[in-house]
Amino acid sequence: MSSLQRGFTEVSRKYDRYSIAQKAAAESLLRLVQLGPREDVLDVGCGSGYLARQMAEITSGKVTAMDPAPGMIAEAMMLAFHEGTERSEGICFELSSVEDIQLDKAVDVIVCNSVLHWFQDAPRALSACWRALRPGGRMVTQVMATKDYCPNFVRALADVAVHPTTAETFARFNEPFLLLDSADDYAALFRRSGFSVEVARIEAVAAQYSLEQVRHVFESGVGAAYFNPDFYADDGPERRRRRDRLPEGYVSAFRQVLEAAFRSQADAGGAINFVFNRAYVLAYKK
Repeated sequence: MSSLQRGFTEVSRKYDRYSIAQKAAAESLLRLVQLGPREDVLDVGCGSGYLARQMAEITSGKVTAMDPAPGMIAEAMMLAFHEGTERSEGICFELSSVEDIQLDKAVDVIVCNSVLHWFQDAPRALSACWRALRPGGRMVTQVMATKDYCPNFVRALADVAVHPTTAETFARFNEPFLLLDSADDYAALFRRSGFSVEVARIEAVAAQYSLEQVRHVFESGVGAAYFNPDFYADDGPERRRRRDRLPEGYVSAFRQVLEAAFRSQADAGGAINFVFNRAYVLAYKK
């Protein structure tokens, strides 16, 4: 199991409650893709299955939900069962990475919500998606975009970078995210894998969140990298022998610095103007 798979397995039990930003983006993706009533669909990086459950109520076609994290698949299966509808219970769940897609038949639609920035080899992953689509099929994705992907997080992380309790370790962090600067860059990425791009845009999406909600969004997303020892550079033989651990107290100190930074962003009523820069792409297999 990879480090990211372990990280998302660890948060899987909380993910459906915490992933409010991802759920809001899922609604935008549904409007963009305009899923037909009989189309077969693949949800790549399904997480706890929220989007797959929504799509199962729209189409009578086959809905396949795929994720590489065992905990996420287990949680998605449990939630689909407890949803209590025949359609949601009929979702096909696959434990697999996007690069290893192996379907019994091609699909009409692929959706990829809040996942593309985690792809370690985006051209290979998108090529796998292209092959999994029927001719004329389409893929729709939403992903955090630009280096200033979330100004709230970027400002808070700047505090982590200089705080005496976190600065030394944080300096070893190697950012794993795929963050492109423009809509044209995202369109070019898809075209290189054979897609014809119909929509490519970047939007700054704003919402009023509480401090708790902002904390949850961080923990359900980029926290899987910032709290993961595999994304910190080695600092000698001892570090390599204990690669599964960060320095004692670092994660709790990190969270404390974040908490203070997020509190400083709140207004008098405790609300935070939360902004995410999101890229949306709708692309076809011609």
